[in-house]
Amino acid sequence: MDFLVRAARRYPLVAATLLVGVLGLVLWASGQPTAARLALSAYTLVVAAMQLRGMVEDIRTGHWGIDILAVTAIVSTVMVGEHWAALVIVLMLTGGEALEDYAAGRSRRELTALLARAPQTAHLVSPDGTVSDVPIGEVEVGIELLIKPGELVPVDATLLSELASLDESSLTGESLPVERMAGDPLLSGAVNGPAAVHARATARAEDSQYSRIVALVQEAAGSRAPFVRLADRVAIPFTLTAFAIAGIAWAISGDPVRFAEVLVVATPCPLLIATPVAFMAGMGRSAKNGIIVKNGGTLERLARIRTAVFDKTGTLTHGTPEISRLLPADGVGATELLVLAASAEQYSPHALAKSVVAGAHSRGLALHAGQDVTETTAQGVSGLIGGQRVVVGKADFVAENGPGLVPVELEGGELAVYVAVRGAYAGAVVLRDRLRDDARSTIERLVALGVRDTLMLTGDAQVTAERVAAQVGILHVRANCLPADKVDAVHAAAQRPVMMVGDGVNDAPVLATADVGVAMGAKGSTAASESADVVILLDDLSRTARAIEIAQRTMYIAWQSIWIGVVMSVGLMVLAAFGLIPAIVGAGLQEVVDLATILNALRAASPGRGERTHEGAPAERRLQPVS
Repeated sequence: MDFLVRAARRYPLVAATLLVGVLGLVLWASGQPTAARLALSAYTLVVAAMQLRGMVEDIRTGHWGIDILAVTAIVSTVMVGEHWAALVIVLMLTGGEALEDYAAGRSRRELTALLARAPQTAHLVSPDGTVSDVPIGEVEVGIELLIKPGELVPVDATLLSELASLDESSLTGESLPVERMAGDPLLSGAVNGPAAVHARATARAEDSQYSRIVALVQEAAGSRAPFVRLADRVAIPFTLTAFAIAGIAWAISGDPVRFAEVLVVATPCPLLIATPVAFMAGMGRSAKNGIIVKNGGTLERLARIRTAVFDKTGTLTHGTPEISRLLPADGVGATELLVLAASAEQYSPHALAKSVVAGAHSRGLALHAGQDVTETTAQGVSGLIGGQRVVVGKADFVAENGPGLVPVELEGGELAVYVAVRGAYAGAVVLRDRLRDDARSTIERLVALGVRDTLMLTGDAQVTAERVAAQVGILHVRANCLPADKVDAVHAAAQRPVMMVGDGVNDAPVLATADVGVAMGAKGSTAASESADVVILLDDLSRTARAIEIAQRTMYIAWQSIWIGVVMSVGLMVLAAFGLIPAIVGAGLQEVVDLATILNALRAASPGRGERTHEGAPAERRLQPVS
């Protein structure tokens, strides 16, 4: 009951149309047909007047749409006494608009999660060393701040502490933790590592990096061109055709009733209902595939994508550093090296330490318990593992305890964790973000679906970016990108519409800017999901190509349904022009056209012949090293 009440409040015209229909049936059944006709006629003409007012306003702005045909059909059916046919047209009109509104998701909350995640308070350090919490809006340039472990940097600042380890993946896309030294800048929105640090504010909250990201999303979300309804493109020629046939029939026969008979079968319902029904069916099919398409306009743009743009970290790659190489020193086995390193790292909260431990667990290795394990901030850990003193961490830190260490030659995107055992160098564990196994096949599928250009945008270094792009088959690369750079790159894309696929807070502005923003929502930020038009719930990049496949089939069926209705209606108009279809029969045949159109539109809910049928099943995940 609550659902019906909410629906009636949101779509009052639909509810009113149904109530008037019930009233008409009651009056008719109680022997008052005249009252029923008056009620139906009055209501449908009121709706026609409302539509006429909106139609005039649209025409003044240069927009000619389906409302012309709807108003014409309602008035003509009332004039020839087909009151029930008029009510059905009103129901199709209001119901179609309600379906479009539901499919469009006009109540969508673009920035709720992004704003909710924004820092709200800051820890101010007074000259006497005391710490107090204040709203972030009260932070002034030059104030000293304390940033606790795991907290967001509240405003842009300069590091005062000797060292800091920060997760900037949501801002720059770099998956590996970055380390800053005293005097280095800190970006608001970055996540502090395991140790508390001191910093000095260099910007107010509204001028900091995170606020600029929010502003970019707001600006981009409001900059898109308005979507033109699919049916509006057919409405004018169809209406002119209907009037032409009706006028010719009247002129040749000399009978004005012939004019009305033609217009009765000139139903706008195929145009009013075919597109929203097809879109709803296509969106339902997308949902079964773990793809949430937020509005019908997105389906149309998605079907015509010509440029696909990808973030790297967390989108083309797995987004989490994983072990790519084990480089043991002479006399040390690879398994032994990893067990000792992971046994020590299990006591550290650092992101890289977790990656080493996860790598050992994935290989089924049992870790040793440690004793007296200590961590040196931003350097490494040391302690007794299985009775042996083990030191794990940076090269300089380990070299002090392991003579003979030679730094490993790293490729782009790699990072090495060094190990010393019993005062001797034992080897290195090399970590790297890894390419998704379906990345290259997804790019190839997109090209087969009509995508003409591909681009990767990343905050990573140029060398790393080019290597990944070459492996997956992406044509163009822009590295060292901040959020504003990504927005500029999408604006500059020549082949449109543009689809952007990303997953982090740093991707939120560009997702809102692109013609179609696609968020990898399984692992990505909620901010990215809220800013995007499409959210992929499964951690499966291939679903981007599946989304386009579904959109293209949906558009094909929507157009097919429209033309089925148009062709059938034109055929009936020709027959009516020759006097072969009385008005009352035409009203019944009108519903046959509507039914055929709707049934065909519902085909968008199922796969086409030859399409993949394993919908809803997550793809198997096999990771390959980016090398």
